[in-house]
Amino acid sequence: KKKTGVATLAGRKSILTLAQRMTCSFCRTLGASSANSDSWKKITSKTGDNIRIVSRNNLNDNGEPLGTIMCAISCAWFPVTQQSLFDFLRDEKRRHEWDVMFKGNKAQVIANLAKGQDPGNVVTALAMNPDEHKMRLLQDCSTNSYESMVVYSPVGLNGMESVIAGCDSSCIQVLPSGFSILPDGIESKPFLISCCSSSRSSDEKRSKEEGGSVLTFGFQVLISSSNDNNSSDSVDSITSLVSSSFQNIRRSLQCQE
Repeated sequence: KKKTGVATLAGRKSILTLAQRMTCSFCRTLGASSANSDSWKKITSKTGDNIRIVSRNNLNDNGEPLGTIMCAISCAWFPVTQQSLFDFLRDEKRRHEWDVMFKGNKAQVIANLAKGQDPGNVVTALAMNPDEHKMRLLQDCSTNSYESMVVYSPVGLNGMESVIAGCDSSCIQVLPSGFSILPDGIESKPFLISCCSSSRSSDEKRSKEEGGSVLTFGFQVLISSSNDNNSSDSVDSITSLVSSSFQNIRRSLQCQE
């Protein structure tokens, strides 16, 4: 039997419940960026990425950090198939290539729970190596022919350990960020690539047939534990983070514009 890192059924249920709440919260954030677009500030980064930013105050929802939360969302087209982009973003061995929060450090899997037959539908708990901040990362990956998602949130070490042990996860705070990956609906682009240069030849025909991908990146961060909205420095920081993440992904996939 494959080891999952979660010893009990209660632990499995608890971590899957937390992952579901995290992904639902992320989807609401993506939806709000379209439904309430007038309240979002539009910024163009130095590298040309269009980024929408908004800040909000969380006063009483104990399921996420209390205080002022800033959210940034950006969307870009990639000449990479949906499957290849999804496989790259969910791969813990390559996460340090794009996630600036890891500062070049590799991730270590401490729990891995399948959600279905497709190996891409999985919930993973990750640790940073070295583990400086006593934090864990909960990641929820889902995929089908229409959309793939990679959603993640930092979780405190003690909180993650209690969830894995089977304790109630409703009081665990999560502030999800992540990616939505959609096929672009355009076929037969001869210059499409896969995420692994070594597999380009075998994937070339399939890549031409499947087309590219539209990648939406949503990032959230607590900028103040009070309700202070004076956040010009935070806007610069989060804009730079989103832009750097996109640039890192383009560089790793060798599809820089």
